Amino acid sequence: MRRLIFTLFTLICFYCAANAQSGKPKLENEDSWTMIVLSDPQSYAKFERNQPVFSLMTRWIKQYKEKLNIELVMCEGDLVEQNNIQEGDGRNGDQNSTQQWKAIREAFSVLDTVVPYILSTGNHDYGTKSAENRYTQLNAYFPPHQLKATQDVLAGMMPNAVGEKTLENAYYEFTSPHGIKYLILSLEFNPRATIVKQAKEIVSREKYADHKGIVMTHSYMRAMSDNNVLIEKEGYKVKDVTHGKKLWEQLIAPSSNIEMVLCGHIGGIGDFKKNVGYRVEPNAAGKNVHQMLFNAQTDGGGWFGNGGDGWLRILEFLPDGKTVIVKTFSPFFAFSPTTIDEAWRNEPYDSFTIELSE
Repeated sequence: MRRLIFTLFTLICFYCAANAQSGKPKLENEDSWTMIVLSDPQSYAKFERNQPVFSLMTRWIKQYKEKLNIELVMCEGDLVEQNNIQEGDGRNGDQNSTQQWKAIREAFSVLDTVVPYILSTGNHDYGTKSAENRYTQLNAYFPPHQLKATQDVLAGMMPNAVGEKTLENAYYEFTSPHGIKYLILSLEFNPRATIVKQAKEIVSREKYADHKGIVMTHSYMRAMSDNNVLIEKEGYKVKDVTHGKKLWEQLIAPSSNIEMVLCGHIGGIGDFKKNVGYRVEPNAAGKNVHQMLFNAQTDGGGWFGNGGDGWLRILEFLPDGKTVIVKTFSPFFAFSPTTIDEAWRNEPYDSFTIELSE
């Protein structure tokens, strides 16, 4: 019965999205392609009532795949709130970990054969509740062979903490419709030293010299309310960690081809500025690296709200090969005529343009 209710709710809202009369995103240039960035879905997963919201977001991506020419989906980690608990405590979620992982897997499954999606692991995806150790259930629910579209761009995986090659640390090769080649690395939460070393070796390979590099990792920088500084220290029990500042110094800055970093993790209540960040610095080749934090999990009522009001980011890559238009949009708000006028966030920190190298 619960699954039936979940499905009916999803279908009703999906129908509303398909028939909304306004609030429909469109490309600024019909020849552009789009990357969708999803922030931490953990608070969608931890409450049964919230799970349909994230499911609607992935179904919206499927619906708009052709209209927006969506080529990649990036999810910045904390797929669940607790990686390995037997029962929700009622306050910080009413779902056990099995229910949370199943809900997130179901939401993403609609994209398995539609568009490549790339996942990062966050602190809540490890240990029991939050990075007490490096154990994660990610591979049990997201084995690479099931992600058919993702397999088309998956170039390789690095070993996790127990020596298994999984999507916790992976790299991807993608050629855009404009012929621009991208190398994308997804790195585990506060990556181990060996992973940073391997990632550095990968980005420095001759075959990737002409690629634009993108790194996605869960924890990297603080929000604009904290001056967009790189993270230097966190208090999690997991050992052998590389925080944002060291990751910049050891991997990103020395590179000649990394031009973008995506992250989530940091969040606050009552001000969008606590949930977003952006900074630009040159790498070793003098190319600007655009570093972007986006985490909407508290925007729908705080830590115990609706999970994030359905906010996602639309990154439109223009045909000139360098211009990227960043927009912040909520399919959740766009579904209803009552809230459709609230479906866009238009502050300068939520709607802006960046310029990659020529």
